[in-house]
Amino acid sequence: MTTATAPAKAPLLEVEALRVHYRSRARGRLGYPVRAVDGVSFSIAPGETLGLVGESGCGKSTTGRAVLRLVKPTGGAVRFDGHDLAGADRRRLRELRRGMQAVFQDPYDSLNPRMTIGDLVGEPLTIHGIAHGDQRRTRIGELLELVGLSPELASRRPSELSGGQRQRVCVARALAVGPRFIVCDEAVSALDVSVQAQVLNLLGRLQRDLGLSYLFIGHDLSVVRHVCDRVAVMYAGQLVESAASEPLYERPYHPYTVSLLASSPVADPRVERARPFASATGEPPSPARMPAGCRFASRCPLARDRCRAEAPVYEEVAPGRRVACHYWREVADAPAATAGAPA
Repeated sequence: MTTATAPAKAPLLEVEALRVHYRSRARGRLGYPVRAVDGVSFSIAPGETLGLVGESGCGKSTTGRAVLRLVKPTGGAVRFDGHDLAGADRRRLRELRRGMQAVFQDPYDSLNPRMTIGDLVGEPLTIHGIAHGDQRRTRIGELLELVGLSPELASRRPSELSGGQRQRVCVARALAVGPRFIVCDEAVSALDVSVQAQVLNLLGRLQRDLGLSYLFIGHDLSVVRHVCDRVAVMYAGQLVESAASEPLYERPYHPYTVSLLASSPVADPRVERARPFASATGEPPSPARMPAGCRFASRCPLARDRCRAEAPVYEEVAPGRRVACHYWREVADAPAATAGAPA
């Protein structure tokens, strides 16, 4: 055996300074600007799962949709396998989208109730000219079997299936064009806990067998910890911390990450009492009126005058760890028991 370190894989997906700004509408008129996503950068390697977490309204889903060009970014760059999505025309974008697909939150809304399961799974095959006729029917059966469903379900409609079965159909449809990257936007949050485990196991098996990469957007921190290699924490349209999953959960470096983890109770009263920060109180800033300094300052127990006047830089402070906080060392030096998120 050689002791040489294997070279790092080139990123499959690179997102750089991504911005998505809207204009509000009041009585049909364009109003004030809304900064839903404001300078987000990350990368995902082949076969890797990056978790994106944060409270509701922070911009997670908008980020996922912008990566897929379902929402047009205001600025920044998105590169998939070295190809720039921002500059791609409609034809080129259609070709690139064969490599990147999505599984959304609610399987009840994601599937057209008037179409059969076979037509839903086979639609991408027709759109991209991959298979027709008998070849198409055979491929539909293979895709249903791949996600643990019987090919006999192809003649049924979504209303005849359970929630877990519908989400498996959504996964099969995403796999139809042979993608390398899938955005899972709250893909299990609408399912019962037992069904969640089944779908998560399915996603893990597909990743191992097909070499898939995932952007896993979620709010259940225990699920994210279980399935993700790295985790990025988002607050008010920006990333505030990212690191490998276990180090981030065991010892967060940003006050908001600590607060977010504290919002998930732990079945150990000693760990609960050892936490120096409670979950954040108050409300995040409006995306239409962002403060000049740190966006978490109004809710942060460590906030000082510098925080309110100067926005922290999102920078690498340790190998594989990035954080945007002027006083991250104080958080990092806190007792390790403070992290205590559910495993």
